Amino acid sequence: MSISEAAPASKGALWTGRALSAVVVLFMIFDGVIKLPPLDIVTKTMTELGWPADADVARLIGVVGLISTALYALPRTSVLGAILLSAYMGGAISTHVRIGNPLFSHTLFGVYLGVTLWGGLYLRDARVRALIPFSR
Repeated sequence: MSISEAAPASKGALWTGRALSAVVVLFMIFDGVIKLPPLDIVTKTMTELGWPADADVARLIGVVGLISTALYALPRTSVLGAILLSAYMGGAISTHVRIGNPLFSHTLFGVYLGVTLWGGLYLRDARVRALIPFSR
């Protein structure tokens, strides 16, 4: 099956994909925006995670997250955004593994978010369904 032959999503699948993607986008917007000032809780948490308590580092991480999220939210660049957000989640996962945070609540949160973002994209984008066919 080529990308041009991908089956269109049902209306329910399309709206489910949009809803899953919206959850990811809203969470990532919140995550990025709180890093821009940055709030006291952000710098406190960053030091607990082993990052420097530098406002510029927090802003950089916030901007990278927001740009990746914007790319994911736009249909033309959603695959690139999903790849960049996956890398962003990988960094978060490795940070939590390094300091020994709880597995299911902290460390795997990036995996949960990644599965949600790719699941949402799979349901709303025929190109992704054609690249990753679960059935023939």
